[in-house]
Amino acid sequence: MNTTARSKSKLLFTLLIGLALASIFLAGCSAESQWSAPGLTLTVEPAGQPKQVSSGVQLLILITILSLAPSLLVMTTSFARIIIVLSLLRNAIGTPQIPPNQVLVGLALILTFFIMSPVYGQIDQQALKPYMAGQIDQSTAFKNAMAPLREFMFKQTRQKDLELFLEMNHQERPNTLDDIPTVVLLPAFVLSELRTAFIMGFAIYIPFLIIDMVISSILLSMGMMMLPPSLISLPFKILLFVMVDGWYLIIRSLSMSFFQ
Repeated sequence: MNTTARSKSKLLFTLLIGLALASIFLAGCSAESQWSAPGLTLTVEPAGQPKQVSSGVQLLILITILSLAPSLLVMTTSFARIIIVLSLLRNAIGTPQIPPNQVLVGLALILTFFIMSPVYGQIDQQALKPYMAGQIDQSTAFKNAMAPLREFMFKQTRQKDLELFLEMNHQERPNTLDDIPTVVLLPAFVLSELRTAFIMGFAIYIPFLIIDMVISSILLSMGMMMLPPSLISLPFKILLFVMVDGWYLIIRSLSMSFFQ
């Protein structure tokens, strides 16, 4: 019991010391606006003018947008279609872990940068460089940056999908594409990308499915029902994919699907 009481007393004493130090530090913070340490200077300034507060809010919004950059990369570029097709290809061959996820994602990113390079070039010329040179303000730079990206998304979006989200958003049929808000264009673009990716994946599955059916029929006719057909068909599917130069065909088809 004495040991327990001493431990509680020490803990209480430590907490009191910590509170005292914290109150001293806070008092110093309120009295002074700058503290220095070797190689470190911390300054606290009042809010000042509303313009300074607005700049701080804009900085906070910019940091938030940067944290959402991976999602924007996936949803507004060619990345979604590419990664879905490559994943379906891997499953069609019958190797769920080969190539690894890191390789597929890296290949999808490289193809995305290649396909989106004309769009990024337009954004750099129309928005980024004029804004860095002080020729346009933030709102104009954002509008100029969205124009090439919206044009790319419009080319890959079906009219049926646009009409669906316009109806769900309770908006009338616009006269021009510029009248369609981005909040309608973005989900329509994603829906169209999913549809296109699954169509390409279905076309990829067909030859490998035929190989599986042939191998299964041969094994059944030979009475080898206990032997998994996938174990025998996998080498033939890999051989077929290599003989037809499958990676070349897949990458070419994915790239050309965005440039048509």
